[in-house]
Amino acid sequence: SETSARNSEVIHAGIYYPSHSLKTTLCTRGNQLVYQFAATHQIPHAKLGKLILASRDQKVSLERLYQQAQQNQVVIEWLNKAQIQAKAPEIEAEFALFSPHSGIIDSHEFMQALLGDAQAGGATLALNTQVQRIRPQEEGYEIIGLSAGAPFQIQTQHLIIAAGLGTHKLLDTIEGYPKHLIPELCIAKGNYFKLRGQHAFKHLIYPLPEPTLGGLGVHLTLDMQGQARFGPDLEYCETEDYCVDETRVDQFYQCIRTYWPDIRREALMPDYAGIRPKLTHPNQSWMDFCIQTSATHKLPGLVALIGIESPGLTAALAIAEHLCH
Repeated sequence: SETSARNSEVIHAGIYYPSHSLKTTLCTRGNQLVYQFAATHQIPHAKLGKLILASRDQKVSLERLYQQAQQNQVVIEWLNKAQIQAKAPEIEAEFALFSPHSGIIDSHEFMQALLGDAQAGGATLALNTQVQRIRPQEEGYEIIGLSAGAPFQIQTQHLIIAAGLGTHKLLDTIEGYPKHLIPELCIAKGNYFKLRGQHAFKHLIYPLPEPTLGGLGVHLTLDMQGQARFGPDLEYCETEDYCVDETRVDQFYQCIRTYWPDIRREALMPDYAGIRPKLTHPNQSWMDFCIQTSATHKLPGLVALIGIESPGLTAALAIAEHLCH
């Protein structure tokens, strides 16, 4: 109902980040794993491919991104204007990169399949549950809280905090967790607008990202029904709020027009919003996934996943694999 369900549902290839970062290594591995998982579990998905566009003035920046993709061992193609027109005739750009292994997945079906596998392995999903306090024990942890209004206590040897926007609150409940290791959480909202009517797009369409904006720009994605939507933008907030501000349509319209001049403003309709568990402040370029283990916080058997924003959906299975090893 939060970050995992309110995103663009894109399967990323691992293009944008430094080669040895967690975001790159877990995204490129996760790309392989999520396609395999989707195929074996009959989850709706499609390897559509993605265009990353650049104007003539942005050629040097696009070349740098091309080199980064090659360093990350991601399959990437350089396209000229004629090749762009062949793939997306309505798009205006001088140059582009094409990522054939980028795609989309039904994130809700993905989560349901993960839940099914977990339950088949003996896991229990406890909804309407609040953790109030976590106490380190001689071997493991005692978790104290309320579930459906009733008090509960659980003893566990291993504890993984993977709570998205709630991770910081949970870390605060752990007695003895070093507070200075908890980075500040920035509530970074992303709004989406959907396209009314028909379109001819077959690929994902991305502008060249601007590093200081902390995101990948307002891009065009498709869902499994072929519906086109645009987003997310980046709006820093004080509180969690999932309402889409209709007045942002003008910003969306101006952004989209830079690569799709024929877009009609009245064709854009408010869709939904999501919130990234971001660790970067405005005007900061990027920050890697933060995975804290006992090597960092000195509490055995405890792993904390902090700031798992994009490409977290793609990297999910690789993150799990990484923690198991």
